[in-house]
Amino acid sequence: MRKFVTSLFALILSGLAGGLVALWLAIVTNANSEYILVFMVSALVTIVATVAFFIAQFVPNPQRAINLTGLVGVSLFVLGGIGLIAWTFSQPPGKAQWSGDLPVVAGLFLPSIATVIVQWLFVGWRVRRGLRAEAGAGA
Repeated sequence: MRKFVTSLFALILSGLAGGLVALWLAIVTNANSEYILVFMVSALVTIVATVAFFIAQFVPNPQRAINLTGLVGVSLFVLGGIGLIAWTFSQPPGKAQWSGDLPVVAGLFLPSIATVIVQWLFVGWRVRRGLRAEAGAGA
């Protein structure tokens, strides 16, 4: 039950964090309707990250699995962001719309990174507390 409640609170907290980062980016960049995609991706990343961290709690060494899941998640979004920025800058000068593309690229990856980091910190904290409680109960 503890793992389920941990994942539920992590879903709520990371969804809020990712949504706030996406909202802040939308306000700062004066975004229009193209940011609908950003909010949809933010919600999808929140759900996928919650499932990944939920599964990581059930392995024999949950702290290591949670750290690996967080590291892989953040690395995936950082590399994806760098790749998409490189692709944006590789467009021919006549077709390049950097001012319109870069806010969406930032909106796709920064809220996702925030979501994974919040999940990583919260689930890791709860698992450490649970492991300490189990160790104290067994002594």
